[in-house]
Amino acid sequence: MLLPVKWLKEYVNIDVDSRILADELTLSGSHVESIISLDRGLEKIVVGKIEKIEKHENADKLLIVNANVGDETLQIVTGATNLKVGDYVPVALIGAKLPNGLYIEKTSFRGVESYGMLCSLKELGYDDSVIPKHQRDGIFVLDEEYPLGTPIAKILGLYGEIIELEITPNRPDCLSIVGMAREAAATFNKKLELPTVKVRDEIEDIKNYVESIEIDEELCNRYYTRVIKDIRIEESPLWLQIHLMEAGVRPINNIVDVTNYVMLEFGQPLHAFDLDKLSHKKILVRRAKEGEKIITIDGQERILNPDNLLITDGENPLGIAGVMGGMDSEVTEETTTVLLESANFSDKSIRSTSKQLNLRTEASIRFEKGLDPNLCEIAAERACQLIEQIGAGKIVKGKIDVYKNRREEKTINLRSERVNRLLGTQLSVDDMIDYLERLDLKTNVNGNVLEVKIPTYRLDLNIEADLIEEIGRLHGFHNIEAQPLIGVLTRGEKPYSRIISDKVGSILRGFGLNEVITYSFISPKTYDRIKVESNSQLRNYIRLLNPLGEDYSVMRTTLIPNMLDLLSRNYNRGIKECYLYEIGNIFIPKELPLKQLPKEEKILVIGMYGNVDFYYLKEIITVVLERLGIREFDYIKEENNPTFHPNRTANVMVKGNSIGVLGEIHMDVLENYNLDTRVYIAQLNFDVLVEQSNLDRKYKPLPKYPAILRDIAIVVDEDVLVGEIEKVILEYGEGLIESIELFDIYEGKQIESGKKSVAFSLTFRSSEKTLKDEEVNKIHEKIIQELGKRFDAKLRS
Repeated sequence: MLLPVKWLKEYVNIDVDSRILADELTLSGSHVESIISLDRGLEKIVVGKIEKIEKHENADKLLIVNANVGDETLQIVTGATNLKVGDYVPVALIGAKLPNGLYIEKTSFRGVESYGMLCSLKELGYDDSVIPKHQRDGIFVLDEEYPLGTPIAKILGLYGEIIELEITPNRPDCLSIVGMAREAAATFNKKLELPTVKVRDEIEDIKNYVESIEIDEELCNRYYTRVIKDIRIEESPLWLQIHLMEAGVRPINNIVDVTNYVMLEFGQPLHAFDLDKLSHKKILVRRAKEGEKIITIDGQERILNPDNLLITDGENPLGIAGVMGGMDSEVTEETTTVLLESANFSDKSIRSTSKQLNLRTEASIRFEKGLDPNLCEIAAERACQLIEQIGAGKIVKGKIDVYKNRREEKTINLRSERVNRLLGTQLSVDDMIDYLERLDLKTNVNGNVLEVKIPTYRLDLNIEADLIEEIGRLHGFHNIEAQPLIGVLTRGEKPYSRIISDKVGSILRGFGLNEVITYSFISPKTYDRIKVESNSQLRNYIRLLNPLGEDYSVMRTTLIPNMLDLLSRNYNRGIKECYLYEIGNIFIPKELPLKQLPKEEKILVIGMYGNVDFYYLKEIITVVLERLGIREFDYIKEENNPTFHPNRTANVMVKGNSIGVLGEIHMDVLENYNLDTRVYIAQLNFDVLVEQSNLDRKYKPLPKYPAILRDIAIVVDEDVLVGEIEKVILEYGEGLIESIELFDIYEGKQIESGKKSVAFSLTFRSSEKTLKDEEVNKIHEKIIQELGKRFDAKLRS
């Protein structure tokens, strides 16, 4: 935001250097980015009057002008075409130096001497962006008669500075000259003097021009309107144009300039409609229809939807509320009657519309940050006052004000002792009251509590801490004495869950797996791709209100689709082997529609393809469980999970409860992911792993006695589980079996159809004595007999 210091001083009497002003504003919380000097070094440029214009005999595009500069009349050659006799213009005398570095000397143009130069606004140092369109390509013609020979810098007020400020989003009240005047008055403890707003003369009745106003109360908080008739569209007075240009706004015409002036002054955007162009004598503020179109004043056609708010005459669109007016109702040179709109719209609606249309204006910037609806009246009345003051029109008596949900001042209680405790100060209650009332925060003392009344334009003050910050910034945070830190140092350590996570990660990386991190948002179609049943709890997912797209529109309830996506991407890019794992969250809603935060569960998922099989994945899970100190675990065959192969899948059981699943992915699911290789995935509840883990270790001495190894190879039905066989071996091992290692499973030509050969290596050892072959042979035979009874197992010859 650009803050002309001269304009600021119209409301608060601050007699300090602009740099001091900028420094103090920064210290009190208003961040100053730069200071721009208005003094462009314009010397020997004065007011002149055109007394004679002749054509140059030797140049068709040049004119010879006689310009009276007070004490002499100069002959000047110019190429400007916008001049006439009697115009008052800036004249650069010989010896003048312009802001662009041009030095004026006596010059001859095709045999005619020129003793100076007539200046445009650009040559006087103004930027193209703020120069009125009709002044861009010609000499700057002054709006009235001024004493000849007067320095042009005095006429244009080219002295002082402009302060450029960065206004934080929570302070929309500071996006105005009055708002910054309040800040300056509070900072320097000066009195704020706002203009007295009053319309002197009013004629007729607004009811003759406007019958009714209806608004969408959800998106429009207030709609205040006045009517001005007998409009004369012309250039604004020079003082008004200079105020706008110094604040970075290009002058257009007197009516538009007044609305922009008031917007800059009070921060409330206004809009003027040509009343004669309305089809009906009413205003309807409504949502746009799907696909409805409007051509805005920039000449662009905009396609709208029901999220956009329109100003209409009950039938035709007049403008996009809070963003830009429509071309069909634009104020032009033929306009004679104006309807002045001063409204307050939903900040969320304006922000959404502006973003959707890629259209940001000075009005939308202010609306999307939130404005006080109580500004509407004073802004509209101020505009009427200025229009009357500059003679641009006559004000019609009456107003129409639709304002049902009035915003009232609120009160916040402030504890004085808490102020000093949080700020580290020793301020008295009187000091606190002084700081607050300098900010127009009326304060009443009630015991130890300050009852502070908050003006409706301070949208950022909602809790006690906000008021403490206000006191702190006016007192000056730089004035608060630094205190040494006081506290008890403690030794930090990782939470237990993080220790387990690191340990599991270390184990898996030892097996050659790489860790991955995937998005928490997935597509609802992925549940179909992994063949989840329609009534499965996995489909009880949370939908996002504003997703990036359909592929990221729901919060995941399983990590399997993310893992399959990664394996598929690697496989289809020619990666022959892939071993991955992730420890991530899933999100389980407690109820739908969502009324409270969902339950987050941490999940471990492992995925792989290549030179691996089901038993390799099972071995990884077994090692993880054992290293975490989990002893009571088992694997139970699972045949009803549609994502996995029915004969190569198992539930992982810990203390009788399932904590996850591991197995080979079903071929139909693989086809959905363009995978034509076997893929193995395990998914475990990591929170349960943390809960059941036990990292305490008891050490025992190395065995004193030697071990005896025995191999056993049996033929059993193909549906007999290896885990069941291992249970029988341990049961009849008489406590002497130290380990069981499965080293072969075979199904082929040498084995009967429907059967499989399973081979184990058994390690026998006693902690009390050296075992003899006879003892081990007896146990071995007993195991073989029991396997035969239980599973009809036969030794493979």
